[in-house]
Amino acid sequence: QVRLVESGGGSVQAGGSLRLSCTASEYIASSYCRGWFRQAPGKEREGVASIERGIGDTDYADSVKGRFTISRDNSKNSWYLQMNSLKPEDTAIYYCAVARRYLPTSDCRNLVQSAFDTWGQGTQVTVSS
Repeated sequence: QVRLVESGGGSVQAGGSLRLSCTASEYIASSYCRGWFRQAPGKEREGVASIERGIGDTDYADSVKGRFTISRDNSKNSWYLQMNSLKPEDTAIYYCAVARRYLPTSDCRNLVQSAFDTWGQGTQVTVSS
C-alpha cells in the first residue's frame, strides 16, 4: 500500500514562508498527477496546486497564484509546495495527494478531488496576522 507523508507545516506570521514536502513510500510514475489540497476550519477541502509532468505543467487556485509554487523530485518520490507571502486565510490543514492512474488533463488541472486516490495525513499550517 502506498503511503504519503507530509511535512514542513508550522506557525508563521503573515508575510512569512513555509515549504511543505510530500514523500511517497514507493515509486510514483512521473506522468501521474500530484496535488496539494487544504481544508480550513469550517470550510470544504479545496484544491491548491497540481503538477503533471514537470514544473511547466502546473496549476494553482486563484487564491494562491503568484505566492505558491508546486514542484517535484521524482528521484525522491517527493513533491513540494513552496508558500510565500502567507496570509492568515492560508491557515488550514494541507494534504498532498496523487492520482495513480491516467487522468484527463482537465481533472488534474482543475484539482478534481475524486480523481486523486491516495492521500497523506495532513500537516497544519497556521498564519498569524
